[in-house]
Amino acid sequence: MSKFEDKYYLFANWKMYLDLAESVNLATALKKEEAGFADKVKMVLFPSALAMNEVAKVMRGAVTAVGAQNVHWVDKGGYTGEVSAPMCAAAGSQYALVGHSERRHLFHETNHEVRQKIEAVLGAGLTPVLCAGERTEERDAGKTLEAVEIQLRAAFDGLTWPAGRELIVAYEPVWAIGTGNACDPAEAEKAHKYINDLMGELMPGIIPVLLYGGSVRPNNVADYLRQEHVQGVLVGGASAKLESWVEIVKVCTM
Repeated sequence: MSKFEDKYYLFANWKMYLDLAESVNLATALKKEEAGFADKVKMVLFPSALAMNEVAKVMRGAVTAVGAQNVHWVDKGGYTGEVSAPMCAAAGSQYALVGHSERRHLFHETNHEVRQKIEAVLGAGLTPVLCAGERTEERDAGKTLEAVEIQLRAAFDGLTWPAGRELIVAYEPVWAIGTGNACDPAEAEKAHKYINDLMGELMPGIIPVLLYGGSVRPNNVADYLRQEHVQGVLVGGASAKLESWVEIVKVCTM
């Protein structure tokens, strides 16, 4: 099944697609399916902040973990509408997405803020999932790798990584997210190889887990997972529907 000794990483970013009841229903259905895939994939669900605690309750005792879609870098304070990393940990999260392209480009999140969030997530005992990728104009200018390197260096340069904590990076070309215009697998592999080598410089001695994200579907997920440096996928819309998500899981457990 897998070219890796460990499991495939399947991360489900539900974004703002599901309300509380829908999130609980999907989590409940996935828990029932878990026995069929728990030994072959490592799954993390990223529900909305409002649904996080209830989804974590559903998954209590399960192998599938829960993560936060976003955190603020301050633990407590006058930040109306924000949720801190310690709050997410208390609500049952073990992971947190940081620097997702929609956060960077819709909400103008800077590389400096991304770094602050990584440090906050690590400080709360969570595992950050750092997202990095290029915009359309950067790709067209042949600056894909340059754009990714700037984001990774800002996130990790000089950072002390906790012993035993997973180091996860998701390559997410901005132009592919939510567009249906999926990245060519060979092009994705080139970026993943570059990220792998760069992380060896930034975090020597730590083997990163590299994910691909951007219009992943049941009919293309296998093409990404065949690539040498792709160990899993971060999926948006297709992960918020039971049928399509189960199909993706089946591809990874055959």
